[in-house]
Amino acid sequence: MDINEISKPVAVYMDAFSDVFKKQMKSNMMLLDTVVKYMIRQRGKRLRPMLVLLSAEICGGVNNRTYIGATMVELLHTAALVHDDVVDQAAERRGMASINAVWKNKIAVLVGDYLLSRGLLVAVEHEEFEFLRITSHAVRRMSEGELLQIQKSRLLDIDEATYFRIISDKTASLISTCCEIGGYSASDNADDRAALRDYGELVGLAFQIRDDIFDYVSRGSMIGKPVGNDVKEKKLTLPLIHSFSVAPKKESKAILKLIKGKPDKNDVRAVLNFVQQHGGLDYAERKAQELVDEAKGKLARFPDSPAKTAMLDFADFSIQRAL
Repeated sequence: MDINEISKPVAVYMDAFSDVFKKQMKSNMMLLDTVVKYMIRQRGKRLRPMLVLLSAEICGGVNNRTYIGATMVELLHTAALVHDDVVDQAAERRGMASINAVWKNKIAVLVGDYLLSRGLLVAVEHEEFEFLRITSHAVRRMSEGELLQIQKSRLLDIDEATYFRIISDKTASLISTCCEIGGYSASDNADDRAALRDYGELVGLAFQIRDDIFDYVSRGSMIGKPVGNDVKEKKLTLPLIHSFSVAPKKESKAILKLIKGKPDKNDVRAVLNFVQQHGGLDYAERKAQELVDEAKGKLARFPDSPAKTAMLDFADFSIQRAL
């Protein structure tokens, strides 16, 4: 399934959004403008603004407020990526050197701060204070999710409930925000907006589970993410958490001991085999599919339209995509 095909109902709006977004990114400060222009070249799939636009289109139609909301969300997301690369000491982003790799951490952090402030100012300048409330709530959740994951990774005691809390805050919160803001920009119907918010939350959970499954998939069937990277970083995700819950305690303890140390290639292979043998991947895939089915059900209240079809397809894309 191709994301370009999914975005067709809002393709014209996406072009208009790109122009608005570039204007909001622009700065009169030469160094900052240079970094921003470099970032624009790293342009990704723009999934989040697409969801804002589709959510508006499904329940009233895209308007100027929708562009403000989409710009806010993309500025917030871009700022988070810049900060994440600093925290993770990442050398690349979308096949290009990361901001911190080119300009070092201090400049990268300040650029991320600038983008975050621009996102907040977009709302204030247009008096979209509800947008500000929704996105601020998402920023809080994203930060809490990251910190909880760091805390639990040190202790290596994540259970399934904690895992879902982490990915709900880290990933699903922003996707949910995109859909809620899109709905808010186009409709006064609180039930419609709640349905879109819930759709985004459920799709976001499924999206992250799919990412976590990739860590256990053979290198030949994916692009960009090293196999076993989560294991090396001591991140316990759903496939492994489920395997621990069903495997004999002695075997689980042995695998946990490997992870607590400094896993080499053989250790990582042992963990991957452990997950395969105890049905961790199948379980995670079933959970992701259940979430997608529930998400699609949230859209039943909306009349059929190209935008609704696109959002149903995006739910499927969240678990069928390849990296």
